Amino acid sequence: MIKMTSAEAQNGFGKLLDVVQRETVAITRHGRPAAFIISPQEMSDLLNSRHRRNEAVSDLEAWTALAGKHAGPDARTLTDEDVNRLVHEAR
Repeated sequence: MIKMTSAEAQNGFGKLLDVVQRETVAITRHGRPAAFIISPQEMSDLLNSRHRRNEAVSDLEAWTALAGKHAGPDARTLTDEDVNRLVHEAR
């Protein structure tokens, strides 16, 4: 990752646009990261990953709700240790 100051980014904006096509650029202000500039492809990949993660979370929440509805009263009181013990016994 390339780092440049905000002043360098302003003064060399055309060069910055060229560089960001190949590598992410961190823009710093007072020595601390203020922004990251990424290529359109990296942004698309990031948004797709975020979308897939949100779908997975939704699927997991739906499965958890469904499992909770079908679980018997004994299942609701199981601890992690109980579940581990039952799994090992089943093997």
